[in-house]
Amino acid sequence: MSEARLTRRAMAFVLAGGRGSRLRELTDRRVKPAVYFGGKTRIIDFALSNAMNSGIRKIAVATQYKAHSLIRHVQRGWNFFRAERNEFMDILPASQRYDESMWYRGTADAVAQNIDIVDSYDVDYVVILAGDHIYKMDYEVMLREHCESRADVTIGCLTVPRMDAVAFGVMAVDDTGRITSFLEKPADPPGMPDDPDSALASMGIYVFSWPFLRDLLLKDAEDPNSSHDFGHDLIPDIVRNGKAMAHRFDVSCVRDPGAPAYWKDVGTVDAFWKANIDLTDFTPELNLWDKDWPIWTYSEATPPAKFIHDEKDRRGIAISSMVSGGCIVSGTEIRNSLLFTQVHTNSYASLDHVVALPYVTVNRRARLTRAVIDRGVVIPDGLVVGEDPQEDARWFRVSEGGITLITQAMLDRRAASL
Repeated sequence: MSEARLTRRAMAFVLAGGRGSRLRELTDRRVKPAVYFGGKTRIIDFALSNAMNSGIRKIAVATQYKAHSLIRHVQRGWNFFRAERNEFMDILPASQRYDESMWYRGTADAVAQNIDIVDSYDVDYVVILAGDHIYKMDYEVMLREHCESRADVTIGCLTVPRMDAVAFGVMAVDDTGRITSFLEKPADPPGMPDDPDSALASMGIYVFSWPFLRDLLLKDAEDPNSSHDFGHDLIPDIVRNGKAMAHRFDVSCVRDPGAPAYWKDVGTVDAFWKANIDLTDFTPELNLWDKDWPIWTYSEATPPAKFIHDEKDRRGIAISSMVSGGCIVSGTEIRNSLLFTQVHTNSYASLDHVVALPYVTVNRRARLTRAVIDRGVVIPDGLVVGEDPQEDARWFRVSEGGITLITQAMLDRRAASL
């Protein structure tokens, strides 16, 4: 096989239309892939960066639910692709291209409605990606496995605790890696033969040759009984009638030597909070400082973070925390927290295990513990969160894991009631 990278003959089709309702109010104004993560990035930046770093220079992003924030982010942060170099970054909103009553009916339909656009890319392979997971992966490795096995589809997969697999496609494989069965989001996921407490779960990453996928999509589009979804319809059909191969994420994961394979679905408030707070660990499992595999994004032009005041009970400090550009920590004690761009905190306040999204203001004497604060929220003087769960639940969203989600609308309702 030629040593030329297969990614140069491939495109990435990123499915970024899902709401992500389990993130509750965090997705009231933005789709899940547009949710902030890691101090300065958005969730979708990980799939896009993986494609970019793998060598893929033709990318399409299909959007649907509340897409404005996502579209604006991609336009601002990913506008460096140049058509004269045969590079493309296309945004494909659900635009009723074929029927005035028909938006994207499923993940497969999102690709099917854009067959002409994919044709124009003149590619041999299509890498289908979910735009809402946190991980670092070299898609070239998966593409090579796909070609060498002569598979109809290759599916990225990882091992998860069995009952966690209810939110995934679950597969069984033989000793060659061929998939022998595939169930989409089963209520009682089957365990692995050698590990009954674990299941082999789909990452929502599929590699196809484009001619094969094109024919399959056209056939599926004519099927009135299909839900036009990869996991529910196309993949099970290939498992039964074709050749579907599993690609183990452990093989292509980009990580530091000795580090575990890192992949997170930050689809709940608890998971979102934990994945962000984990970045403040001494040696986080996800390395955002890796210059060889950077996470590209749109970065605002901001001044450096600033810490002011050095008096008893009024000292601007941050311990085991991440503080982004444009932040001003004025007389506030911050511990094990992550502050996004342009967060301003004021004197005598304290933040402990807090994720504060961009443009949050924390006013004087507020005490916040184990919380997520949505973008642009103004925390009032003296607000205490995280010490009395029953009181918190009166005004805010308290998750199953005890994390308090605070939005401006919640604070406004609280202020109107007091």
